[in-house]
Amino acid sequence: GRMGTRIVESTIKKLKAPERGSAIIWDSELPGFGLRVTEGGAIGFFLNYRFHGRQRRISIGSHPAWTATAARDEARALTVKIDKGTDPLEEKHKDHLETRFSDLVDDYLKSDELAKKRPNTLRDYKRMAEKILRPKLGMLRLKAVTRRDIAALHASLKETPYQANRALALLSTMFSYAIGEEWLSENPARGIERYPEEKRDRYLDKEDSTEISRFTEALDKYHDQTSANALRLLLLTGSRMSEVLKAEWEQFDLRRGVWTKPSHHTKQKKTEHVPLSAPAIDMLKGMKPAVPRGPLFAGRDGTKARVTIRRPWIQACKAAGLVEVVTVEGQRKGRDGKPRMLKRYKPTVRIHDLRHTFASHLASSGVSLQIIGKLIGHTQAATTMRYAHLQDESLRIATEQFGKLISFESLKRKPALTQNRLRR
Repeated sequence: GRMGTRIVESTIKKLKAPERGSAIIWDSELPGFGLRVTEGGAIGFFLNYRFHGRQRRISIGSHPAWTATAARDEARALTVKIDKGTDPLEEKHKDHLETRFSDLVDDYLKSDELAKKRPNTLRDYKRMAEKILRPKLGMLRLKAVTRRDIAALHASLKETPYQANRALALLSTMFSYAIGEEWLSENPARGIERYPEEKRDRYLDKEDSTEISRFTEALDKYHDQTSANALRLLLLTGSRMSEVLKAEWEQFDLRRGVWTKPSHHTKQKKTEHVPLSAPAIDMLKGMKPAVPRGPLFAGRDGTKARVTIRRPWIQACKAAGLVEVVTVEGQRKGRDGKPRMLKRYKPTVRIHDLRHTFASHLASSGVSLQIIGKLIGHTQAATTMRYAHLQDESLRIATEQFGKLISFESLKRKPALTQNRLRR
């Protein structure tokens, strides 16, 4: 009885992803047949139906693996089953008594749930699922995975506590998904204690006050000044690497000195207006093409944005002496048949630490945490609190300033006497 449009391939082509969450389109012809489109643009078909008075929803599959026609045929076949008195969700349920953990991995990696995530998260989840979760739990029946199995997996990764906690979080998410699909009734990953994670507290000039100048000199001498500029912009604005690499000329107003980061480029999905400092404006003016359009930092083809600045980063760190030498096994074997050992330079700072450098130096020089949070695009005040301890010194100076204005005469009189009196 719902108004809708006939769901065919051409309707799907015209679909616009919603700003937030997801939108549902109902088919005008087959009752209960619909599709959902997420803000990430993922499309999934489903069928809503009633069985013994209960409202149920079964997912059919996602587009483009399923065409509109195939999904409609499946929805029709399911409707026939329901009319004959079988509940397809119940059947799916029975099948899932035999479901293995591996099937859950397959299903979750194809799900609309996952399609909503940011590309980096997507990549990390897929890697974790394939490298850690599937090899360790894949063959177990889904219903047979116990809390103990998961605690053991978590413990096996304790050398890398950060990774161990991420794997645990992903497992929990996958089990929640399985509960939503009605394959499981409870989440065996709940309540397992995480390892404490040390927040990295590394920024340039923390221990050694020459690091920033060594780094900027290395950038001045670097052979590829476009890459050097990308690293300079990171340091001068405290932005995230993805924001700098996706930056486009249209976002910069150099007259007013403002960079407007569009919501789809920021992690918080909010538009941000960031003021630019004089050196940042000078640098951008120097880079500015005759027609300022498209990416600030183009890749090889000159039109699309660069994807990474990993190599320039390593080379700049090497030139600035911000590396440690590690030996790794090479591909080639030596005369003795053993792999040749190669020297590699591993930066002692991460690209992300440039963001900490920006924030830490502002905090130490007495800029309020609220302003720092605004500048680097934190939506939660709690996130900026990690820089609070750096303000101790500037707070002390502020207090002393007021202390100088006020002096109590009584405190200046014969302190020795009071001391003696106390001693008695």
